[in-house]
Order: sequence, then structure tokens, then C-alpha cells
Amino acid sequence: MNIIELLKEKVTSKLLQGDNQFQDEKIEALTAFYPILLTVFKSKPELIEILQQSLNPRLGEVFNNNAESVSHFLGLVGGEAPANEIEKTLNHAISPTLYLLEDQTGTDDKLAIFDLIQSQWANIQAALPVWASGLFSAIGLSVGGLGFGAQAQAAPVVETIIPTPPVDPIVTTPVPPEPLSSHQAVSEPEPKKSNLFLTALIALLILIVLAFLLLRSCKNDDVTAPANQATTTAQQPAHFQITTDPQGGLVTCSAKIGHEAFTTALQNEVKQIFAHSVGCGIDSSQSFNAELIDQNSLVSVLKLVKGIPNASLTWTGNEISLQGADPATLQALAEKIKPLVKDMNVVVQKPLSESEAVSSSIEQAKQALQGLDPSKAKALDIATALNMQIINFASGSNSIPDVNKPILDQAAALMNHLPNVKLLIKGYTDAVGNADSNKVLSQKRAQAVADYLMSKGVSPDKLLAQGFGQENPIADNGTKEGQFKNRRIEFEVTNTETGITREVSEEGIEKKQ
Repeated sequence: MNIIELLKEKVTSKLLQGDNQFQDEKIEALTAFYPILLTVFKSKPELIEILQQSLNPRLGEVFNNNAESVSHFLGLVGGEAPANEIEKTLNHAISPTLYLLEDQTGTDDKLAIFDLIQSQWANIQAALPVWASGLFSAIGLSVGGLGFGAQAQAAPVVETIIPTPPVDPIVTTPVPPEPLSSHQAVSEPEPKKSNLFLTALIALLILIVLAFLLLRSCKNDDVTAPANQATTTAQQPAHFQITTDPQGGLVTCSAKIGHEAFTTALQNEVKQIFAHSVGCGIDSSQSFNAELIDQNSLVSVLKLVKGIPNASLTWTGNEISLQGADPATLQALAEKIKPLVKDMNVVVQKPLSESEAVSSSIEQAKQALQGLDPSKAKALDIATALNMQIINFASGSNSIPDVNKPILDQAAALMNHLPNVKLLIKGYTDAVGNADSNKVLSQKRAQAVADYLMSKGVSPDKLLAQGFGQENPIADNGTKEGQFKNRRIEFEVTNTETGITREVSEEGIEKKQ
């Protein structure tokens, strides 16, 4: 295995698929960039972890935020292409390069990746451009410590950084040769033969070590290829979904992406963009692909979604689906998103009917609960999943619809594994009818949910039902759609040891009491 050739085969082909603009220049730029990036990783292993946790790693971070070096590098590799086009391509190459390194090592641990780079160092050195040493020196890397080969040292700029040894005056002084005595002719070549023998021996040892490493790498590839292939085949597409409230704030968010470092970074971005302390429900298991298509644009898309009322965005496979109450607003949003995701199909779906909304919400809740490991599940995760569903009680009734019962069954099984937790079930109604009657009805509905969970084995000590009637509406009660949204059940959890309560409501706001 040659890691540089593998990057060309896997990453370059993927990045440039369907991109015919300045393709030759981009291929040349990527070819120069891969060995430089890996050399920086070898010198600064901590950068591996930093870039793994970034949703949008940038060339500047690789070059120690040295803008002059970035500009100089782009000038060297970009040819006739605009610098911003080349920079964008190289930015997009960083995450796929890290994913490939992680795939080759079987882990995202930076030390394992460092060891891989170390084992591939001969291939990396051979691929380095001759001017690379000057670039490394400019960004603060120790040129001497990197152990460059002859190719990198041949560049003129290297001579200014690593002075060549003083020239032997005996060799360069133009003194006419004198006839050799018989003694000189015999004795002087001996040291040269000895040096030649030693050099040959060292070279032979190096070749043996390289051959051994290559053989071991090939064997490992032979053994692991079928397993890796099976895993890839079984993986589901990565998935991201987010919905907003009437003010454009966060209601629900879920991410199913098989890359823990990325989902951690995504969680932080969601919390920051929406000023939300809970963020997303996360599933980073290996059953899902490690990346979304065009995921480098995800942060920019989230910033566009923020403030759009009652909207839902689903990002999976090669499609971004938008859904909501106002088709015109969603179409305008779609037009802003399209230039950011050149490999995605952005579609605006028609508004859901009530029955479709219920079915969709139940499916989301079901998937969220299925993604939780019973031995590791947190009460907040369960409450978040429960709040994804719509429990659409019939008018005037407190009977739980059958379609919601499997969700409550899953939640009950998970709740039974959690100590020191109380689940508060809060019932709400729309503003149609008498306020006092609505409050009584909301209490009955909340209690019906609590009773059902108890029938599935959840301790009564872990449950509390409260009815709030038509208080705290989340939508306009003057419309049928608003009334539908206001008729709801919300869940929040309390740690009975600490007394801390966390609420995950329809508005998606977490409160600590």
C-alpha cells in the first residue's frame, strides 16, 4: 500500500467527481497537498485531533494560520486556476483525508494515525515537491527534524536553510595529479572500499526492512479487506434532521453519522448557532456512513435555517428535503442552499397533513430510541426522543392512540435501566372551549401516558403527570394547524439525587431548576 496513491485514488476522484472546471489544476494541487499535509501531521500530531473535531477544516489551520504561506502555496500549485477555487478544493480534501487515514488504521486515535504516517514515510517523502522544505520552514516546522530525502533537499531554497558542509579544499584545488608510488596505489583505495561496503550494507538493510513492512502491509490488506467490505456494504447512509419552532428556534435535531469526532463538533455547532444547551440526539455508531455528502457546507446551511419558522430539514443520501407551513419561504431557503451543496438535490416538499405529520414524528421518535444503547442511555436522550412524537388524542378523549404505544414501550424499557430519574409528563390543549375544562382534559391525558408507562413496568416513583390546559401555546390558536400543534404532550426529566430538572419542550429549550 502506498498512502499517497491511495489518497489520489479515493479522495481526488471523489472530490472532483462531476467537477470539470480547472480539473487538471485541482489534480496537481491535490497531488502536492497530500504529502505536505501528512508531513505536517507527522510534525504536529496534535493537529490531527484538532482537525478531526472541526466541521470545516481549513488550509490556514494546516499552515499554522500563516496567510502569507497559504497564498504562496496556492500560487505554486494553482496554475491558471483562481486561487479561491484551489483553496476551496484543498479545504474540502482535509476531512476525507482524515477519514481515509482512520479507515486504514481502524481508529480515529491520533497516535495510530501518526504510526501509519511513520510507516509510510518513504512514500510521503518521495511525493514531496522539491520546494516543500521552504514552506515547512515558513510555517515553523523543523526542517532538519523531518529527515527529508534527496528530492526535497535538491531545491535551491533548501540550500539557504540547511547549509551544505564546507567543501574539502583538497578535492577542489586544481593541483595537477602526481604519479602514484606503488605503496600509494595499493594502500589508498582501501578506505574507499570499506566505505562502499558499509554503504552497501546499510542500503541492503534498509531494503530488507522496507520489504518486510510492505509484505506485512499487503498481508494485512488481504486479511482485512473482506471484513471492511462487508462493513461498508452494511452501512446506512448518514442522516441529519432538524426542525424549528414558530420563532425559528430549535425544536428537534438528530444526527446519525458514523464518526464520533465529527458528531461532537456538529453538536457544538448546533448549540452555538441556535443558542441551545441540548443540541442534537446523536448516533455515531459504525452502522452509519462516516460522512454526509457535502457536509463541509452543513454549518452554513444551519445558519440559513435558523430563524425560518416551523421548518423541517432532512439531509440524507444525496438529497436535502425541506418541509414546512410556508412553501414560498422554503423555496427561497432552497435557492440559498443550492449553491452551497453542488452534489445534493435540494427539494421542497408539500406541507404534511395531520396524519402524515403524526406518522413522520413517530418514525423519528422510533429511530431515535432504537439508536440508544440501554446500558449507556441518558434520561435526557429518552425525553428528547419522546418529544419528537406527536400524540394526537381524539377530540375530548384521553385515550392514547395505538400508533404511539410502541414508542412508549421502547421508552419504558429504557427508563427501567435508569436510577435516580423522574419523568415529568406535561399535557397541553388548544384554546378552543372552556379553559378550566381544557386544563382537566390535559391532566387526564398526561396521566394516561403515565399510567401506560407504569403498566410497562416503570416505577410510579419515576413518573409525574401535570396538566396545563391552554397555557404556553407554541403556535397560533387562530389556525387549524396552530391548534393541532398546541394539543401536545411534553416530557422533561429530573435527577432525584441532585434536584436538577432538564426540560426538552416543543420549543427545544432546556431549563435547569
